[in-house]
Amino acid sequence: MRDSLAKSRRALTAELAAAAFDPGDDEAWARLEEALIRSDVGVPATAELVRRLETRGEVGQLEDALAEEAEALFGGPPTLALDARPSVVLVVGVNGTGKTTTIGKLAQKLREHGRSVLVGAADTFRAAAEEQLEIWAERAGADFVGASRGADPAAVAFDAVEAARARGHDVVIVDTAGRLHTQANLMAELEKVRRVIAGRIEGAPHETLLVVDATTGQNGLQQARLFGEAVRVTGVALTKLDGSARGGVAIAIAFELGLPVKLVGVGEGIDDLRPFDAHDYAQALVAG
Repeated sequence: MRDSLAKSRRALTAELAAAAFDPGDDEAWARLEEALIRSDVGVPATAELVRRLETRGEVGQLEDALAEEAEALFGGPPTLALDARPSVVLVVGVNGTGKTTTIGKLAQKLREHGRSVLVGAADTFRAAAEEQLEIWAERAGADFVGASRGADPAAVAFDAVEAARARGHDVVIVDTAGRLHTQANLMAELEKVRRVIAGRIEGAPHETLLVVDATTGQNGLQQARLFGEAVRVTGVALTKLDGSARGGVAIAIAFELGLPVKLVGVGEGIDDLRPFDAHDYAQALVAG
């Protein structure tokens, strides 16, 4: 995690160093606020962090105090709701965030923990989407259900769930086409996929993961806000953290939206997906 957040940490610590923090100086607090906002922590989360630091009285080492308060904003450790059999994980997001690779990496992690996994390719819109996902599923040792391009995504999701039940799999991961939150017809299609899944298994989908590209900063926050409202997102998978100087957006997502960051992508390999750890994240982002 420390290596993955190196760019974000350098950006933030450079701002903090430039701030020359003095707790008795109102201008120092203002510069701290500016440093956090520049690092994509966002205005509401920045205001809360500063409020918490101010109530401490004695701040001590700024980086350590800031890391402690950032960790506290995330709340308890996140978990994936995978108790049902099969459990259904619906994966959503805009194009280019890394949905396909995240699904492959998640399938690999679940397989490592003894879960049998089936991947359903309900992205029937993007050219080569099914082929790419099938390659990742094969690498992860997961079963696979696909369909021809242009097929009804809800029908593919239905087939994937039914196949998982018939074959005794523990987890179904359903991919969906990348879409912008402004595309009303595609968001309605996503809701149809949800309804079909819910009609086959009570309580499904048990997780709806939104994949957010960390390099997009506050745009990622806006995506999380609007997808969360539209399709009842249960958690965020934050990708491309290793290439981003904007890792502070995880704090904004957690604080402003109350959405837990559950997974982080830290590289391009199949093993480069980690459960989100608030302590490690905050230390790596702020203190190094």
